[in-house]
Amino acid sequence: MNRFAALLDRLAFEAGRNAKVRLMADYFRTTPDPERGLALAALTGALSFANAKPALVRTLIMERTDPTLFAMSYDYVGDLSETVALMWPAPEDAARHAPLLSEIVEGLATLPKHALPGRLADWLDGLGETGRWALLKLITGSLRVGASARLAKTAVAMLGTVAPDDIELVWPGLKPPYAELFAWVEGRGPRPESTNPVPFRPVMLAHPVEDADLAALVPTDFIAEWKWDGIRVQAVAAGDGAGGRHAALYSRTGEDISAAFPDLVAALDFDGALDGELLVVRDGRVEPFNILQQRLNRKAVTPKMLAEFPAHIRAYDLLALDGADLRDLPFTARRARLEALVTRLGSARIDLSPLVPFADFEGLAAARRDPSAAGAGPDAAAVEGVMMKRTDSLYLPGRPKGPWWKWKRDPHTVDAVLMYAQRGHGKRSSFYSDYTFGVWTAGPEGDVLVPVGKAYFGFTDAELKQIDAFVRQSTVNRFGPVREVVHEKDAGLVLEVAFEGLARSGRHRSGVAMRFPRIARLRWDKPPGEADRLETLEALLAPAKASGP
Repeated sequence: MNRFAALLDRLAFEAGRNAKVRLMADYFRTTPDPERGLALAALTGALSFANAKPALVRTLIMERTDPTLFAMSYDYVGDLSETVALMWPAPEDAARHAPLLSEIVEGLATLPKHALPGRLADWLDGLGETGRWALLKLITGSLRVGASARLAKTAVAMLGTVAPDDIELVWPGLKPPYAELFAWVEGRGPRPESTNPVPFRPVMLAHPVEDADLAALVPTDFIAEWKWDGIRVQAVAAGDGAGGRHAALYSRTGEDISAAFPDLVAALDFDGALDGELLVVRDGRVEPFNILQQRLNRKAVTPKMLAEFPAHIRAYDLLALDGADLRDLPFTARRARLEALVTRLGSARIDLSPLVPFADFEGLAAARRDPSAAGAGPDAAAVEGVMMKRTDSLYLPGRPKGPWWKWKRDPHTVDAVLMYAQRGHGKRSSFYSDYTFGVWTAGPEGDVLVPVGKAYFGFTDAELKQIDAFVRQSTVNRFGPVREVVHEKDAGLVLEVAFEGLARSGRHRSGVAMRFPRIARLRWDKPPGEADRLETLEALLAPAKASGP
């Protein structure tokens, strides 16, 4: 565990991408199985422990230290794992035994709930500060060391001559501790093969396009499609050779979500793999994302829910068909086969994502601004923007720059008043970087602010320091780790907030919830009394009212 802790510690303080990859590659090269495989699983988010939760960590530290001192320390540090690692009072006679990572993972996965607190306390007693910090990061599931799953797989590829994309292709069929993966990469074993009859295939992602990118692109090299406001899915189906069938629905990260969409899985009457957007379609119209959310993250669905929120796939690519892998074909060839397949299926649950005609990027920009006038019709409210795909593009895993671009519609913006702030995590643990903001609405005794969203990104490092200084100087109340700042008509800070959309929410006092809010800029020039009103947001919700449940 100490070696893994040292790796996490160095990754957290290393800013360079290539240096991070080298650190991980050195660790994988010099660490035996299964330790390195479990470390890879932790770095790629493949580990989860049902009984080990942050609440358990809080209970243990408050049994060992003064609860008030812990609360004050946590407020100051801002990170649970770091606070507990520094405060943990190991008994003087405790044996300094640093457990192996494999010992910890096995214990967290197999120990009954009642036995876990004692074992966790023993591990914490036997580790130093860095080891305790790494252990607690592992338990809480938030490593936050700046190393993505892609970087970790790139580091594994450096152990041999295998390309990172090749690792992506075999990854969906692998499970920790990945002994067969390391054997293949190091030339000691064959390429891992999945035995799943309906395997997930790594998805291809797009880059956001900027003006400088457009200037270097040739319009005739691309086709365009609508970018739909749903979730990316992969639908896979195959016969078993004995008259039966297998089918599965995956999220873009490879999570099997079939159980939540039995109606859609039953409609996968083909042998192959479709790439598309999961939507709810009622009366021939795509519903807003907040309607789709009624079906997401559910282990089971009721007949009533199946009837009220019918699931639908809007297909835009075909990865495999009738035993043939199509990913090495150019996009136009895959699209032609997709069109033929959708026509043959004739399913009310699967249709084809239409192309957007354009002659130049100015025309495509106009379609992006007004989808209803460019052929989207009644589905225009569910369009997020446009996708641009090179006609000759292969289907490659990851996010290669050049073949696919996404050009989202301009976000909505609102001027809101900062109301509450909380410290961030990791490198931001010493700054107030998580913000709650509100807009004005009429109250019984005059205008009042009601919260409409939270955001913790979008600002620069210099702006973060400015907001942090304002929070410290303008605090009027405290609620645990949260600070309330002054927010009057003539005193406070106005934030220009950009967001992708709105949904009605009974959990929020304002009645609305923002999608993907971020701080666009600081409005030091604007008095809080001139910030926007709730009615401005209500007007954006008007199209959603008619299609709500």
